[in-house]
Amino acid sequence: MKRLLTILTALSLIATGCQKDPIANANITPFDPYVGEEITFDNLSTNTDYTEWDMGDGATSTAYNVKHSYVDPGTYTVTQRSFRDKGGMSSASYMLEVTGSELTIIVKEYWEEYVIPDVEIYLFYTLDDWDTGDVNLAVGPFYTDKYGEVTISGLSYQNYYVDAYYRNGNEGYVNWDLGLEDVIWIDTKLLTGWEYHTFVAYVDAVLFDEKKSAPAVEEVRQGRTSHSLAAGQKKATGQDRPIKENKSTQPREK
Repeated sequence: MKRLLTILTALSLIATGCQKDPIANANITPFDPYVGEEITFDNLSTNTDYTEWDMGDGATSTAYNVKHSYVDPGTYTVTQRSFRDKGGMSSASYMLEVTGSELTIIVKEYWEEYVIPDVEIYLFYTLDDWDTGDVNLAVGPFYTDKYGEVTISGLSYQNYYVDAYYRNGNEGYVNWDLGLEDVIWIDTKLLTGWEYHTFVAYVDAVLFDEKKSAPAVEEVRQGRTSHSLAAGQKKATGQDRPIKENKSTQPREK
């Protein structure tokens, strides 16, 4: 019996001495994702009983394999920690460059559809922010070129609400009345990163309040002090504005 106990003890020591440390490893697809694109983290760790993930954007997981996506563009460091129940830990880090959405805005006068250069554009994160007119709550400014277009890169995976403003003396163009009539005229819809997005920002010709002498942009937008000429045009036609398609997408390639 003593001989048997000695053998068993020796085998136990050998087994303990042979325990291998965990090695953290993973396969990541795709490694150069767009915002909103689902990324698969396949756990290839060895000698591992469980794994912890820190996705670099505040999200964490203890799942063995993980699927995750990022809302905002940027560089993220993903940390993987693999553990053995009986002790031992291995850590690995992966740096991901997440590409933002891209949006081209074309500014057109609503009724005659001619393009308008030098329009100042702001993108608001929420409709409530757009309602305030406070440009400090928005991304921008951006300006249309001579063709009435501007392309904006590095945007997040979300809807934006477009504010368009142009003033020359007491005359100009805004999309404020359109936005108040129907959100479709200002809502970009969800900007997926793997598509190119085009948004036609229709505007109305307006006369600004003569009582205010060249007010600051913030004051104009927050007060929305203009008199739209569109009301007369709507009345002359005897009907509300026809709905026009103002959003389109096409596949994007890196």
